[in-house]
Amino acid sequence: MARDPDTIQREIEQARAALAATLDELSERANPQKLVEQGKSSVLDVLNQPKVKYTLIAVGAVVGFALVRKLFR
Repeated sequence: MARDPDTIQREIEQARAALAATLDELSERANPQKLVEQGKSSVLDVLNQPKVKYTLIAVGAVVGFALVRKLFR
């Protein structure tokens, strides 16, 4: 059951093209700059939620008050 060399060549070229597309997609997904941007965006989304934002402000105010109080004692 010998196959035609042209058919084999076309299959090899198709496999190469598919592999190249997969590698391009993987390199895009694993781009460190893109990962940093996504991480930064998700952290900012969490920090901009009112519940988290006002909690952090309150904790900062308490810590600031404690530091000022300790400095003047």
